[in-house]
Amino acid sequence: MDYAARAASAASAAPAAPARDPRALVMSGLGLLAGAAALIAFAMVLTLLLYRNPPSSLILVGFAVVLLGALLLALFAHNTAIAVGVILLAAVRFEPAPTDVVFAVLMVVGLATGRFRFRRVTPGPILLLGAFLAFNLVSAIDVGDPRRALQFLSITVYVGVLGLWLASHVTSSPAATRIVRWYVIAAVASAVLSTLALVAPFPGHDLFTRIGRAEGLFKESNVFGPFFVPPALIMLEELLTPRLLSWRRLTKLLCFLALTLGVLFSYSRAAWLNLVVGLVVMVVVFSFRRGGGRHAVRALALVLTAAIAVGAVVTFTGSVSFLEQRARVQTYDSGRFAGQSESIRWATEYPFGIGPGQFERNAQIAAHSMYARALAEEGLPGLVTLLALMLGTFYWATRNAVLGRDTYGIGSAALLGAWTGVLLNGFFVDTLHWRHLWLLAALIWAGSARRV
Repeated sequence: MDYAARAASAASAAPAAPARDPRALVMSGLGLLAGAAALIAFAMVLTLLLYRNPPSSLILVGFAVVLLGALLLALFAHNTAIAVGVILLAAVRFEPAPTDVVFAVLMVVGLATGRFRFRRVTPGPILLLGAFLAFNLVSAIDVGDPRRALQFLSITVYVGVLGLWLASHVTSSPAATRIVRWYVIAAVASAVLSTLALVAPFPGHDLFTRIGRAEGLFKESNVFGPFFVPPALIMLEELLTPRLLSWRRLTKLLCFLALTLGVLFSYSRAAWLNLVVGLVVMVVVFSFRRGGGRHAVRALALVLTAAIAVGAVVTFTGSVSFLEQRARVQTYDSGRFAGQSESIRWATEYPFGIGPGQFERNAQIAAHSMYARALAEEGLPGLVTLLALMLGTFYWATRNAVLGRDTYGIGSAALLGAWTGVLLNGFFVDTLHWRHLWLLAALIWAGSARRV
């Protein structure tokens, strides 16, 4: 038999290639189109921001390096890219921050490759978040400062989609472990460096502090402090019921203490409230579970140990007087509350609000409240929708805790405590654009979507 005949015979004997599913081809094409559209939109917004606020050449080069590196990692080392994005959550001093570039690239690549699928998320968060963003768009129709509105709205859209993307990603124990591990490592490193910067003037220490308060690589201390609350509570639950991280018990305890010190030395009263409320909620949840009395006592013992250690550090560093000063009502509090009270008047005059990011332009002072901002900028419909999203997430977190349903190893008591704390934090600090707020929400949504 000649070569041609043998080739024909082999071809006829070989199994036929399976036909591609037309539906899969359509979905793949739609994913590519959505990814391309998202990339174009991201590029246009970034171009506009850079045009309006020209950065230095060094920052431009840095962004180019981060963008290229993020793209290469997203394509060839997806899990590493996610770890880098989570680590960079500890550095949000300007917007867009490096973590935003990494996560934006990951989301675009996820849309194009089919990794990002909304069907992995329960419909509730998608519908409520979509409604809130819709009211943002309606309120932006006739704003006084369109450039500020576009910039603020683009960040709101980004953090909301980030939450949905993270929730769709956390569908296994390895994914949950990866996120928590690097969140804790980044938070502990930030807390330790910033705490040391307050007491030891090492070269560059002023980069991590401002006016006697630790702020790490954040814009302000009121963001820095609350950033440590979720990992601190997760570490506490890991100490009581280890199931996610294989670290030694002593390592987890030291992490918990370091994170607690980070909250304390932020000197943010809202962050203190955030942590205390989270700890109380956790103790209550433990007390209602099987063997709850034992777990509650152990939790209280760990909290007491942390309190003693923190007290010793405060005394050793001579920070008692400043701590007492920060615990009092501050002179600028009246100005904050006066600005927030104006949101009621604006909501009355403008039923759909004054527009995204317009609060500071009208009040001449920062909002210092997520709820006051929503009422002023999106009106009563926007506030109601945002409250529905926040309280809906609280309901899902509570249901997870009652059912004992963890998020692939992340304790549901810690997530409920952290979410309760951040909800109260939102009354005193504008938390809408906190990346870790949407990360926390994503972990709760992912736990709620679990089948078992």
